[in-house]
Amino acid sequence: MKNASAQLRYLHMTPRKVRAVAGLIRGRMVNDAEAELLLHRRRAAVPLLKLLRSAVANAKQKKMDNTRLIVKEIRVDQGPMLKRHLPRARGMASPIQKKMSNIMMVLVEDERAKTPKFTFIPAPKKKKAPVASRTKKTQDKQKEGGIDEMPMQKGSRRQNGFWKKMFQRKSV
Repeated sequence: MKNASAQLRYLHMTPRKVRAVAGLIRGRMVNDAEAELLLHRRRAAVPLLKLLRSAVANAKQKKMDNTRLIVKEIRVDQGPMLKRHLPRARGMASPIQKKMSNIMMVLVEDERAKTPKFTFIPAPKKKKAPVASRTKKTQDKQKEGGIDEMPMQKGSRRQNGFWKKMFQRKSV
């Protein structure tokens, strides 16, 4: 049984908060785990998703089949702690512990794994226009008389008089 692993160290998040999200993907297929993390609202989902993708990339290097990968183990341990103090009344100070997490993830190729319910297709990357052409467009707009003389589109805020209402002076 082949396995691939990845680890994330010194994540500035408490282990308790990370464990809550890590428990959701333990024992799941990689596609399901990735979908779960993409849609999860908690802040710990972002670094866990990045770690999962790193483990999948490590599995690809070992020539493992992505459709049969399962998250076998995910362990969240306490990392080092930054100790700070908060000043209080009467010259006292209360301690603050800024905790960190170390995360270890192990993926396993399972022969008995079912075919995935769906295939994950990442969104295409947006292409930016070259910087020179963008500056040229803005220069052309300035020569024509600025942004105010641009043609209005149907349903735009300009056409509806939004800015006139917004900055209208009230006289008493």
